[in-house]
Amino acid sequence: MDAILERSHELKQDLTDFVYDAEGELAQALESYAAVKSRRGNGDNFQQELIIDSFITEGQVCDLSPLDLFIQSHQELSESDRKLIKSWHRTFLALFAITKILPDGFELRNWLTDKHYIVKQGNAQKLQEMSRLKEGEILLTRISPVTDSYWTFSGPYTQMGKLGKPKLAVAIGNFKDNYKDHLYGDAPQLLEEAWQSVELYHQQFVEFFGSDEVTMPGYQLNKKIAEFQEILTKKRLEEAGIDASKSLGEVAQEVGLGEEEIKAVAEELGTDSQAVSQIFNNKNGTSKMVTPKVDLPAELKKAEQVTTLSHPRWGQMFLPTYSKVKAILEAEDWQSVEGAEKVIRFYLEDKSINAFIWQRLAQQYPTQLEKVLQTFLQRPEFQLQNDLDTLLQEYNKSIEPELPDIASVPIHLHNLFQEAMVEVSKSKPKGKSQKQPAKGFQR
Repeated sequence: MDAILERSHELKQDLTDFVYDAEGELAQALESYAAVKSRRGNGDNFQQELIIDSFITEGQVCDLSPLDLFIQSHQELSESDRKLIKSWHRTFLALFAITKILPDGFELRNWLTDKHYIVKQGNAQKLQEMSRLKEGEILLTRISPVTDSYWTFSGPYTQMGKLGKPKLAVAIGNFKDNYKDHLYGDAPQLLEEAWQSVELYHQQFVEFFGSDEVTMPGYQLNKKIAEFQEILTKKRLEEAGIDASKSLGEVAQEVGLGEEEIKAVAEELGTDSQAVSQIFNNKNGTSKMVTPKVDLPAELKKAEQVTTLSHPRWGQMFLPTYSKVKAILEAEDWQSVEGAEKVIRFYLEDKSINAFIWQRLAQQYPTQLEKVLQTFLQRPEFQLQNDLDTLLQEYNKSIEPELPDIASVPIHLHNLFQEAMVEVSKSKPKGKSQKQPAKGFQR
């Protein structure tokens, strides 16, 4: 085993003991961090170990990380030790595929960003435990840099086995749902591009609908969303120098693909314009990301009224009960409104109702909302301005926006989800209704 790898393992063990044995502000910071993270986990051993491991590199104590505090309290550390520990700020969590077995570790592919790593195990006992792993298996784990040429396992791992495309697509979708703040941990440029796509989509939404809030029957909204997305597709084609009015065959000639090849892709992707857009991205490499298609669920298409809210960070929200909430807040006696308490409880408890929706209602109906919550919560001292964020956190709602579903995704993930849906469709008995190919992370 390399001396630096062995030293890496020793330092990591000392760091972990340092955090476990901590008192005062560091202990309080760990307790607060664990309380927030535990709300989203299932409480198993993996989750508990992951929380500690994440806190070591991501936690904050008076603007310092546990890594910084450890270095400050261990003046005897060599310069190389300090450099190694500081590099662990780059530690990240991801879904990895094992691409090759090495004598002291593995070659791994991060499925989220398509980046490849040599990852060695600095613990001989754990290396022996991992000897049963095979090429092609999927691991959920965190890795930390050791040198410029290889990394090491930072904490625990979950072995997910070999996954076919449909199950892999589901695993990636679950990762997105459970670890949104780790989505592109080793590719900040992809994360920035994804956030920019949300802002651009919002601007285009407001330009098309004339407002950031639109209410209409579900079937009508579905048609307008489809029309909106078709306009966006045409704009992207025009920006790429492709004439969207041309036939599929003409576009095939221009981008250098054969007629049968482009038709095969079109058959999987759906409409011609969507196919051309995807093919252009893949052929010319002008973008590494693809914007997902929005398709309203069946229950929203049938809803009498659906309100769409758009925000440059929170993305788009589709709410069939928003008009009901407004009616509750506009009523002289909100408790006289049929089903009022059920709706308020839903808005507090359901994960689809994010903090932005509450903040918007607080801005539009500050006095009424405060009175409703005072009564509903049986907290007469509740003050909207001071207590709303704390209340939302009590109900496991993030105060800061998380990357929404409308954000663009890397092309390799987009393609994976397309191929997964094709496999699922082919496996269904004939005569069953065929679902449209999933876009981006949708499943």
